[in-house]
Amino acid sequence: MSNIISSSSTRIKTGLGLLLGFAIMGFVDSFFLTWSIFGIFMIIALKESLNLFKIDDDKIYIYAVGIWLCAYFYPKPEDLVFVVGIIFASILAYTKEFNKGLFLPLMYPIVSYLFLLSLYISFGMESLLWLVAVVAGTDIGAYFVGKSIGSTKFCETSPNKTLEGVIGGIVIAAILGVVFSPDYVSFAFAFGISLVVATSSIFGDLYESYLKREADVKDSGDILPGHGGILDRTDGYLFGGVLLLILLRLFY
Repeated sequence: MSNIISSSSTRIKTGLGLLLGFAIMGFVDSFFLTWSIFGIFMIIALKESLNLFKIDDDKIYIYAVGIWLCAYFYPKPEDLVFVVGIIFASILAYTKEFNKGLFLPLMYPIVSYLFLLSLYISFGMESLLWLVAVVAGTDIGAYFVGKSIGSTKFCETSPNKTLEGVIGGIVIAAILGVVFSPDYVSFAFAFGISLVVATSSIFGDLYESYLKREADVKDSGDILPGHGGILDRTDGYLFGGVLLLILLRLFY
């Protein structure tokens, strides 16, 4: 285990730095600060996604900034993506020259960041803390369990990911999810929801791995030492946050 930790020191330091940054954001618990940080992350992630999708069209930034500004005032930000989708479809129908590829970065990562913001608006900072505990638990658990005892390949998309690591990560995430769940969520629901969110985060990571393989790149970017790009670090949250918001609205 010590060899694993020493060989991953840069990754661990960056991860701890990100967790410290989130802790500060959680302590301040300011809507403006959360909206601003998510917005910055979204724009960087959008740039990375354009590279992965091999799309060369800067107009998407205009739509992204516009939708994020509207999200500051609108109580359910995820609804706004349908407005942008209608605008895209209308331009396409009228001009027949609109870049249909822009629907891809609209869905990933813009939609997911709107869901994360909506999760904060609807259920507060404690819901984001829960999400971080579950997704980070999944990621860290899968990494160390996989490195320690993993031997069975999980799937072809991500050959370094093992079935043992995935199971270990999900179990650890479910336990952490119970510990960090909000007080209004019962033990049984906290465990069940954490399992679903953890599983979703695994496939969020897998989807980004698929995109990188299609684009023939190792990382989505290089802004985070030891981790790569913003998408490399937040891929699990972009899937998990969507499921967490839907499940909380369903049951609470």
